[in-house]
Amino acid sequence: MTELKVDTEPGEVGFDADRLGRIDTHFRHYVDEGRLPGWTVAVTRHGRVAHLSHYGRRDTEADLPVTEDTLWRIYSMTKPITSVAALMLYERGALQLTDPVSRYIPSFADVRVYQAGSALNAATVPATEPVRVWHLLTHTAGLTYGFHHAHPVDEMYRTAGYEFDVPAGTDLAAACDGYAALPLLFQPGTEWNYSVATDVLGRVVEVASGMPLDRFFAEEIFAPLGMTDSAFSVGPADLHRLAALYVPDPAGGLRRNRTLAEAATSPRTYLSGGGGLVSTAADYHRFTQMLARGGELDGSRLLGNRTVRYMTRNHLPGGADLETVGRPIFAEATFPGVGFGLGVSVVIDETPGKVLASRGEYAWGGLASTAFQIDPAEGTTAMFFTQLMPSSTYPIRPQLRTLVNQALVD
Repeated sequence: MTELKVDTEPGEVGFDADRLGRIDTHFRHYVDEGRLPGWTVAVTRHGRVAHLSHYGRRDTEADLPVTEDTLWRIYSMTKPITSVAALMLYERGALQLTDPVSRYIPSFADVRVYQAGSALNAATVPATEPVRVWHLLTHTAGLTYGFHHAHPVDEMYRTAGYEFDVPAGTDLAAACDGYAALPLLFQPGTEWNYSVATDVLGRVVEVASGMPLDRFFAEEIFAPLGMTDSAFSVGPADLHRLAALYVPDPAGGLRRNRTLAEAATSPRTYLSGGGGLVSTAADYHRFTQMLARGGELDGSRLLGNRTVRYMTRNHLPGGADLETVGRPIFAEATFPGVGFGLGVSVVIDETPGKVLASRGEYAWGGLASTAFQIDPAEGTTAMFFTQLMPSSTYPIRPQLRTLVNQALVD
């Protein structure tokens, strides 16, 4: 098991210890008031862990506490890992960012774009340009999620069996063919919509590398980084470490979600590069430190530092923010002043979002309210793990940003 522990005094890296303690004070209230089951939080600066704490229960019914080896469903925090995989292949010349996706998934050769009508009677037009790898990385491909409930195409996804999961027995290749058969929301490259794009990107990784996605992750990312507890499912010997999944109970408190929780407890046919991984705080810390160090950690280099800088710039059309070109739906980031890079959100103007942050900070989160952020300007990283869905239930992410940044005094 990868170990995560405090290795510096807060004051040695410019944090005020009492102010840093406000993180725990604040988020303890969530547990004490029955709004979260339990959590882990970790904060670093300049690669040193200045704060690490656990609170509450990983399973409230069984009265099991959150511990350092708790396994969490990280959902969309899988997306940056898949994006790194694609960029690793890009650096090797195995793919180009401008490649049509149809080069790897032939069913994307003749995609059509929604123009008008209902889910049962939609008018479509041909795409004016191919869906490219670039579009998948930036969520500008015109794909969507069935769980958005915001557009007729979302309904078409649900009707086809693509909401939170895929039809039983469907593998990644078949699912991508299914996505390609449905209309795009808009012409590729013109707007931003949070979507299955990273799942499709995972299939591109498979084809370009000649390896199943789980094997590519295990051999090319997890092993070099020492991420020993990250996978698409949890084996029987480790099930006791897996946190239970919860949703708010309308009657008050929390209610266990057993249906979606089961996806992590058996081998997966559908390897979701957009949301399928389970991991620990220690493992994901290794991933964030690799990014924070410009693509290298402890002698293992996954990406060149210029690639990481390129990945974490805003790539939205015209340099706009999500408020301008994004569809106004649920996502793992706020929209005002926030752009999008290659698999991560990027703060391009810290003022409009009314959250204490730095320009250039990049981040993402997961459906069960997990989150990470990396601030190159201040040299900080922060991670928060819990298991409450949806992540839009509470403003955990902006609160974490503020709590970390207010603790900086040097």
